Amino acid sequence: MSHTAIWTVRESALPLARQLARALDATLYQPWQQPDDNARQQFAAVFHQHRQWVLLMASGIAVRYLDGLPQSKLTDPAVVVLDEAARFAIPLLSGHEGGANSLAYHVARLTGATPAITTATEALKPLTLGIGCRRGKSADAIEQAVLQALAGRSLNDVREVATIDLKADETGLLEFCARHALPLRVIARNDVAARGWTGQPSAWVQQNVGVDGVCEPCALIASPRGRLLVPKIAREGVTVAVVEDGVADFGAGG
Repeated sequence: MSHTAIWTVRESALPLARQLARALDATLYQPWQQPDDNARQQFAAVFHQHRQWVLLMASGIAVRYLDGLPQSKLTDPAVVVLDEAARFAIPLLSGHEGGANSLAYHVARLTGATPAITTATEALKPLTLGIGCRRGKSADAIEQAVLQALAGRSLNDVREVATIDLKADETGLLEFCARHALPLRVIARNDVAARGWTGQPSAWVQQNVGVDGVCEPCALIASPRGRLLVPKIAREGVTVAVVEDGVADFGAGG
């Protein structure tokens, strides 16, 4: 029995489901293949046989599927809901203990979805790091640039790291994030180009990546209400920007 499972309610979502199943080495359930059985009962029968679930469905359907199944945050499987258009990856159950938050970021990197993290621990971490780097930069080099940018602020205040999709498989960046248990959000190059809040455009990045910059726009896209706390700093082929979350003013109107 595989560690991860994918459940989809409609045959039209099969291409996405199969892509995820291959990438996650997951068991794929297709309940319509057993039309005489109730799909929710089928799900309930196998729910605790896997440690992680990706539910390809609307969140309302997922809530009804899970009704009566959760027992404890210490033992429940991780559950991530992904809509069929792969727009949002939402950890619905066991965000920390079960690893649903990490799974949501993983699913997001695979599909281009936005991870929608709602757990309080993450909400209390105010900083987002935008990181760009030359190919082959080490985790140590990235860490030194990050520490310079943080200028004494703790890595414990960092909620996530954001980078451009071309760096999604950068070994040193992945190692740095794993070392400090920081989730990596990958921003599509087209989104960076379209929303390029870049104070210091880089001719090298424009020539080699096709955008004006990486670290500043990525951090600001990942934290849309944030303010640029530390503009781009460059250290030995690594660039880092720091964005601090803002507080929404719900009383403002216009």
